[in-house]
Amino acid sequence: MEASTALSRIGLAGLAVMGQNLALNVAEKGFPISVYNRTTSKVDETVKRAQDEGQLPLFGHYSPREFVLSIQRPRSVVILVKAGAPVDQTIAALSDHMEPGDCIIDGGNEWYENTERRILEVSNKGLLYLGMGVSGGEEGARYGPSLMPGGSHQAYTNIKDILEKVAAQVEDGPCVTYIGEGGSGNFVKMVHNGIEYGDMQLISEAYDVLKHVGGLSNDELAEIFAEWNRGELESFLIEITSDIFRVKDDLADGYLVDKILDKTGMKGTGKWTVQQAAELSVAAPTIAASLDCRYLSGLKEERENASEVLKQAGLKEEVGNFAQGIDKKRLIDDVRQALYASKICSYAQGMNLLRAKSVEKGWNLNFGELARIWKGGCIIRAVFLDRIKKAYQRNPDLASLLVDPEFAREMVQRQAAWRRVVGLAISAGISTPGMCASLAYFDTYRRARLPANLVQAQRDLFGAHTYERIDRPGSFHTEWKKVANGVGALN
Repeated sequence: MEASTALSRIGLAGLAVMGQNLALNVAEKGFPISVYNRTTSKVDETVKRAQDEGQLPLFGHYSPREFVLSIQRPRSVVILVKAGAPVDQTIAALSDHMEPGDCIIDGGNEWYENTERRILEVSNKGLLYLGMGVSGGEEGARYGPSLMPGGSHQAYTNIKDILEKVAAQVEDGPCVTYIGEGGSGNFVKMVHNGIEYGDMQLISEAYDVLKHVGGLSNDELAEIFAEWNRGELESFLIEITSDIFRVKDDLADGYLVDKILDKTGMKGTGKWTVQQAAELSVAAPTIAASLDCRYLSGLKEERENASEVLKQAGLKEEVGNFAQGIDKKRLIDDVRQALYASKICSYAQGMNLLRAKSVEKGWNLNFGELARIWKGGCIIRAVFLDRIKKAYQRNPDLASLLVDPEFAREMVQRQAAWRRVVGLAISAGISTPGMCASLAYFDTYRRARLPANLVQAQRDLFGAHTYERIDRPGSFHTEWKKVANGVGALN
């Protein structure tokens, strides 16, 4: 469409894949939108798509000033550019033409502290700021993402009607909510991505065990995942995994998935999640294991070399021995249960990290509401998020999903199958670090007494760090070596 004399309701700067699709989504919902990009061809491309997809009310602009002035006040401008310096550059270019009360919304995967810095910087000009997590990829942006806006509540109120129409819709409302102050929206999106790392790793392990221990073909795997997607594991990632197994290679014989190089890429949000877990002293072993696996997958040449060296050293492949005589039906059911139980641990770790940060920053996050807005639009959307929502509704102060009565019962019911799968994988030499980490997390968390007493004794022996006792109050220190050798006494 040509530039209109009527002002747009909202603006969007940054027209790569996500930006284009989100802008078209806004326009399709009936909100006139102005768009801008430094590379003018992207503006033309987006305007053409808007015409082709139904004469949508989308208007292209070619300078920051013209773009900003085309939006009705108080102006709301979404920016979708690469995180870091490009965001600062875009804010500088646009804010020169903005007025007090106008708002900037960063929809990228930004480090939450950068958002908190920018909130302060733009407030000097009287501008409002939101850091908004956007999940759902290309399709989600176009047809309904999960949105996680944090920062200025006034800024959220200004565009609440737009966000609620643009977001994915589930039976209990749109997949958007005001997250909280500061960088909370970015932080929640970061942890969402950490959970996503865990989910993807666990699914790849289920595939590895079924393929190599169960000897299942891609056709069988496609059917199994399709069936799982009709039950308790129903989710976006299980659904797309089934689709992936069906795709034949158009460049050679066989299936495409088997021709893909086994090196996983990453953008950094998984690493941030694990770093934050460490900073906050929150155990997140499933998410950490998934990150380690991405690092190890990158060592393709080293792994191929190690495979040869260890073969020459006499290491035998055990997998073949297990595939014979395996009860496939039982294995498939066991893997399903192991995957479900492992996923609960991964989500529990993510929620505990969010809780720790919420306490530290005073964000007052609503965990049931977070689970609800993840039920649609986003990559980790899954039917069991509704159960997580209900668990937090039952008890907003829930210490862990593992102690919600419903989830606790499910973990207990599935633990035997879970242990069989992990044991079988270990015996067959197939690494299942995500499932193992989840199981170890469960087994550590459920034990009333751990061997940490010995570690504390060691710390006291070599560093005089003192220890507490279970039978009397106070701090104690022992001259362990002297007492052990019959010299001296307890202190």
